[in-house]
Amino acid sequence: MMEKTLKLLRSFDGVLEVAPVEGDDVPPIAWGDHFFYYAPDGIAPRRQPYATIITKNYPDDVSSDLDRPGRWRLNIHVGRELVAELTPDASAAASDPAAPDPAASDTAASDTVLPHPLYGRQGWIAIVEPGPATADLTERLLRQAHDDDRRRVTRSGD
Repeated sequence: MMEKTLKLLRSFDGVLEVAPVEGDDVPPIAWGDHFFYYAPDGIAPRRQPYATIITKNYPDDVSSDLDRPGRWRLNIHVGRELVAELTPDASAAASDPAAPDPAASDTAASDTVLPHPLYGRQGWIAIVEPGPATADLTERLLRQAHDDDRRRVTRSGD
């Protein structure tokens, strides 16, 4: 399913995929992951991507259990309001800055839309191993995130 998601993301106009591999001039922890931007000039911008595919646990992000063989997680920036709509536990945290970052009871559940385990309050959702249950929503959210990034770039002249 990761190849299908990559194929979809790569089909968007003006998309830039940054996919570090061993030996690239980036921290080794990022090797094997994928970061997506609207950047029709092909130059990696100095802003957050609108979507990422993560293939392993990071030191501060282990709750999705990505170190098991074949597991991966799609992260999409959808905005705080949509995180609250899509994830039942996020509503209170989105409206209360003092609340802990939203997290579902099982952050390692596959094919389920969850608030991102670290960045849910910043408007990110996470889907571990997207599959049939989330396929249509995933495509819609990825297209929307790409379009939102394009609008931000076009508006700012970035």
